[in-house]
Amino acid sequence: MSEERNDRIVVAILNWNGRHHLETYLPSVVLHSQGFADVIVIDNGSSDDSVDWLSMNFPSVEIIRLTENKGFSAGYNEGLNQIDADYYILLNSDVRVSPNWIDPVIQMMKEQQFIACQPLIRNDSDPELFEYAGAAGGYIDRDGFTFCAGRMFEVFESDEGQYNANREVFWASGAALFIKSSAFHEVGGLDTAFFAHMEEIDLCWRLKNRGYRIGCCGDSVVFHLGGGTLQKLNPFKTYLNFRNNLFLLVKNHHRKWLYPMLFRRMILDGIAAIKFFFEGSPDMFFAVWKAHLHFWGNFSLMTKKRKEEYAKCQHAAETAIAHPINYAGWYNESIIIDYFFKKKQTFDALNPDCFCKSRILNADNQP
Repeated sequence: MSEERNDRIVVAILNWNGRHHLETYLPSVVLHSQGFADVIVIDNGSSDDSVDWLSMNFPSVEIIRLTENKGFSAGYNEGLNQIDADYYILLNSDVRVSPNWIDPVIQMMKEQQFIACQPLIRNDSDPELFEYAGAAGGYIDRDGFTFCAGRMFEVFESDEGQYNANREVFWASGAALFIKSSAFHEVGGLDTAFFAHMEEIDLCWRLKNRGYRIGCCGDSVVFHLGGGTLQKLNPFKTYLNFRNNLFLLVKNHHRKWLYPMLFRRMILDGIAAIKFFFEGSPDMFFAVWKAHLHFWGNFSLMTKKRKEEYAKCQHAAETAIAHPINYAGWYNESIIIDYFFKKKQTFDALNPDCFCKSRILNADNQP
């Protein structure tokens, strides 16, 4: 147990009309968090009877009630602002946890100085497979495309212990995100401009820009249903993912080749949209173009945030609050070329020498 609970750890579950998920998954969370963490449900303005059911069946679980559905980012921000804890665990309502899922992660964070971390995330519907949203830790390639150890595009690996070693990654999944509360508030929490999807990658990148370490703990496993709010091929989810990916690049990629990267992304996203169209998914085609229109409509807002973030990172470095920018987990090649053309479709097939493995102390940064 973590130092007889000298630290207060809170499992924070955001709920919106999710009684079915609470019935299915909350019992494991309450059972396997006892003695390690308090469980709090942040209700995001639900209109179903999930809050009444929760009060009746789990009176020990604290409920924070928001007046309306504020989305993932704003909902968590408002709820966590009301919680006094040393560590937050942001846990999706459709996650089943296993025994001793908390302590190994907290110990890893303390011993190896990780500011945020995730457990291994497997598929609750097919428990031997890694799950889409996070798998065994997140990475990002030279063009800003995100991918995971254990899951690359539509290839899901079986968990055979190949990722059991604790590792530093570029981002940790929001499905089960452990984070020091002080760091969460230091960077301003989740960005509400994202609404939902990739907001945890944006959060992790802001932390890494201040020199902090993000990890994946191989000694803890949870099981995520996934798709509980939006189906994987839902046009709205596609819109959010394409738009938010561009948002996080402009905000956080403080190196001088941002604009060449954006030019490549316009081309690659256009190819993806055309592919959707010819595969018989015109809704997905228009979702990509809508994402780009919204991105360019908010480009000035994002460049403003970019300058603000850069100034904050510089201040943190100058005042020794954090180390210089940390690029560990950055992949210096194209995951698109590797996966679709070179047929490298598992994480272990990628060239390990192409990953940044530690902090870059003299990066060519400029806003």
